[in-house]
Amino acid sequence: MAANNGGLIVSFGEMLIDFVPTVSGVSLAEAPGFLKAAGGAPANVAIAVSRLGGNSAFIGKLGDDEFGNMLAGILKENGVSSDGICFDTKARTALAFVTLKADGDREFMFYRNPRVLICY
Repeated sequence: MAANNGGLIVSFGEMLIDFVPTVSGVSLAEAPGFLKAAGGAPANVAIAVSRLGGNSAFIGKLGDDEFGNMLAGILKENGVSSDGICFDTKARTALAFVTLKADGDREFMFYRNPRVLICY
């Protein structure tokens, strides 16, 4: 574990739901099913910092919906300050379908509504 010197690492950006196929090496269209997981590189960094013993916070926008509440809960469960989360009643939490195909290429399909990332 890293020593906590009282500093704070803040991650800004997206947090979303990744839907990952239940089998590997197939395209999104060939996947028989998907599992949901928290995703988004900035949020992943904040969680990693916290798990390594550091102080971290996440600032970003989530939809005021079930997935947004789930993601905020995951941050809290992992010791990440979520005071900077803005919940938007007019937006939905972003979803990403992601797979690693047999040839090694990654395939992504994103769903966002709306695409605005700024809270007012």
